[in-house]
Amino acid sequence: MDDVLDASALEQVELLRDGKVSSEELVRGYLKRIERLDPKIHAFVSVQARRAIASARWKDRLLRRSSKHDKSELPAFHGVPIGIKDLNIVRGTVTRWGSGGSLPVVLPVDDYTVQPLRRAGFVFLGKLATSEIGAMPVTEPDIHPPTRNPWSLEHSAGGSSGGSGAALAAGMLPVAQGSDGGGSIRIPSAFCHLVGLKPSRGRLRNSYGIPDQSILYTSGPMAHTVDDAAAMLDVMSEVTFGRPHWAPPPPRPFAELARERPSALQIRVLTRTPLAETHPEIAAAVERVAKELQDLGHHVEPGPQLDGSVEEFAPLWQTLVGTFPLARWKKTQPITRWLVESGRKHEPTAMRELHAALDARWRPVIESVDLWLTPTVPQPAPRVGAFRDLPPEQGFAAAAQIAGYTAIFNLTGLPAISLPIGLMQDGRPFGLQIAGRMFSEGLLLAVARQIEERFPWRHRRPPALA
Repeated sequence: MDDVLDASALEQVELLRDGKVSSEELVRGYLKRIERLDPKIHAFVSVQARRAIASARWKDRLLRRSSKHDKSELPAFHGVPIGIKDLNIVRGTVTRWGSGGSLPVVLPVDDYTVQPLRRAGFVFLGKLATSEIGAMPVTEPDIHPPTRNPWSLEHSAGGSSGGSGAALAAGMLPVAQGSDGGGSIRIPSAFCHLVGLKPSRGRLRNSYGIPDQSILYTSGPMAHTVDDAAAMLDVMSEVTFGRPHWAPPPPRPFAELARERPSALQIRVLTRTPLAETHPEIAAAVERVAKELQDLGHHVEPGPQLDGSVEEFAPLWQTLVGTFPLARWKKTQPITRWLVESGRKHEPTAMRELHAALDARWRPVIESVDLWLTPTVPQPAPRVGAFRDLPPEQGFAAAAQIAGYTAIFNLTGLPAISLPIGLMQDGRPFGLQIAGRMFSEGLLLAVARQIEERFPWRHRRPPALA
């Protein structure tokens, strides 16, 4: 059963439709792994075992009733397990937003991110850990122990989608959903050796129905393979079933675009950020990939440094955090309270003007070529608790260095994907980021798949869980 549980989500779809495994077997297999591994990692904040088994049994009945031809009409991920980040609302399930400041909420509806995942046929195993209201790039809220990295239990799984990254890396799920406001999908993907995609602004409907023409965050897929991420993006964006959001739909499903060979592209390589020093092992790996892409016929050149500072981005992040509707702010962590109190001092018009000015500075430079190649993170995962005891302003400034390469693509709304390109000498993973023009997810996925073919990563497994 281990080989089946370690298969990709799309491979599991084929096994299910061929009758070689049942959804209930998948669910029970992952539940056993969760029971064995999660006490070490703390990726899950809740597990709905009975509900998941009942859902799997129903999906198995539908599979048995379908002829081979009819199975092609089933939802794309019919019977495959998934986990949902605890910033998202799953009907009938408690949502805590990673915070003691929230009142435990159980609603009878799914949010707009969860709805298409349910229609896609996934079986929900549980809710995955997040930093408090998604505010930090490490997952260490007060309501449960810190989420640890399966590759090195003394180190962070990243954040804010740290539970998603840790559960996937530990083999407790085949795929997971995350959300990203400054790197919160890509950072844990880099730290946990995964593929993580932040789509373009407008590609997915905002989880809570908030107007999103200039919002910093969106949801996206986290997976072990580019193909799984592409297929998940198809269902999350409702390209293959449902009603796509305001972004222009792709010419073909993303799963098909990912398999197309891109023509020669203009690519810039960047291995420096003003926010942090980039580890030389990470910079060297990015340059190796750049050389391979050049050998494939792409035009690759060094890119100019995209100047910026924590001080410029912080007011926008503070303002976003300050709008979160928690009931008991006094029960939040000091750094969350500091962000909220700072954010409420900023005048909305000034923040819109700041956002527009930064976007006008950076987007034309980024969109002057087809793609950018950068590290996802400048350094490997920090130790658990690295920022916890620092004064809030100092802790935020230190943690923000992790997002030195990622936050700019939230500010501009441009798509970016992190790939698990390698391991440090000490065994900690890091990531390679590809970013592109607005609505170019198909191109990003196609180039990502080229890289996956030449730098395969699926054979690597976290030694900390051996």
